[in-house]
Amino acid sequence: MTRPQPRTGRLCSRVGCRHLATKTLTYIYADSTAVLGPLATFSEPHAYDLCDQHSLRMSAPVGWTVIKPEPESVASGPTNDDLMAIADAVREVGSRSLPPPTGIEVPPLEIGRRGHLRAIPN
Repeated sequence: MTRPQPRTGRLCSRVGCRHLATKTLTYIYADSTAVLGPLATFSEPHAYDLCDQHSLRMSAPVGWTVIKPEPESVASGPTNDDLMAIADAVREVGSRSLPPPTGIEVPPLEIGRRGHLRAIPN
């Protein structure tokens, strides 16, 4: 007989919902603000864990401010246009030739001097 595997993660706090929680809702009563953010690391007694469906339909009391990250505001990294612009700039710099020598002699670089270390013959 096979046993059902236990679910990992926390369930949605809404009564009767069996979906896994993905967001945490916290109320700041002093500021009349509701904050919906990523799932908290630990289950807090005064916070509500919500699944995707319930976090989209979440509402706050009338007159309260709701703070939640919008999908457009999350940085998704550079676009294809950004990457192509960088590649074009690198190609342009790489295709340039070095300027002709000006006739000024540059002294050779000193690679390093020997300090207190010496080789001892056998």
